[in-house]
Amino acid sequence: MMMKNNTAPTTRNMDFKQARYAKKDEFFTSLGDIELELEHYIEHFQGKVVYCNCDDPRESNFFRYFSENFHRLGLKKLITTCYRSQDADLFMKNESGKAVYLEYSGEKRGDQIPNAEVIGIKQLSGDGDFRSSESVALLEQADIVVTNPPFSLFNEYVAQLVKYNKKFVIIGNMNAVTYKNIFPLIQTNKIWYGPSIRSGDREFRVPDDYPLTAAGSRIDEQGNKYVRVKGVRWFTNLDYPSRYVDLVLENTYSPDKYPKYANFDAIDVGKSKDIPKDYSGAMGVPITFLDKFNPEQFEILGSSKTLSRPMSQIAAKGTYQPGGPRFYLPNGDGTYRRMYERIIIKKK
Repeated sequence: MMMKNNTAPTTRNMDFKQARYAKKDEFFTSLGDIELELEHYIEHFQGKVVYCNCDDPRESNFFRYFSENFHRLGLKKLITTCYRSQDADLFMKNESGKAVYLEYSGEKRGDQIPNAEVIGIKQLSGDGDFRSSESVALLEQADIVVTNPPFSLFNEYVAQLVKYNKKFVIIGNMNAVTYKNIFPLIQTNKIWYGPSIRSGDREFRVPDDYPLTAAGSRIDEQGNKYVRVKGVRWFTNLDYPSRYVDLVLENTYSPDKYPKYANFDAIDVGKSKDIPKDYSGAMGVPITFLDKFNPEQFEILGSSKTLSRPMSQIAAKGTYQPGGPRFYLPNGDGTYRRMYERIIIKKK
């Protein structure tokens, strides 16, 4: 859920306005997707405080999952907070209302798990931004953070989790692995993809005022709006057994099949399944390789953003498509083709 800090300067407020209403960050994760992912981490939750800091407990499926499974998971406490803008002039009227939080320690009414209203929803003094002092104080109590943070603030959100040394399971766009402060965490094995989403897209419920212009959007019988989002992945630093399954390699290396980059000493491998079993040098693979990455089988050396030499040092102007740091392959006629983002790996 999109959040801002009401103590921030006006220019920052405008950035958040654009993120909330242009980028449309407010996506509600389905209960099914949450269940499929979190069942891989059952042993991690015993005796822990879980914090969902982008979640209104009255409508969040994260709250529903953890409240309904509180005792099975052996949780110590569940905390949820949500954002509400306090700037009526800057933000749309339908963002009115108070930011709230909830703390649940597993109490039952008979055999039933009480709903959020019965547990007791309390108002925050501020707007519930995950960077606000109130939210940070709650974060400091938590052992594990689980939520769907605003995609446009993913860099800053992860940086906060790292700063406070928190375990987490969060949703983001797969391209976030190329961000300058995310990729080093991937490379040093401090963050990785979760196991339940490997390809395709995912459906999210969106606010009533969300414009349904994308293919795959729909409205259900109750009038709820949904959109499908491509490239979604879970990001976590909680371990799970299937991380350590080796990728089966069947291809053999040949120079013709695996050309070398013009601006870095590595071969190009277009698909993860085509990684040669008999090549021990550096290889460039698509970022989708991370779905299959076993840290005991491969080492990540860097990426095209961090390792590629500028083509201006290698080739004449006009022989290649200029742009940011990327790898290039020779076409054989003195020109070069620019590649998609690549990760450089090496077998252990």
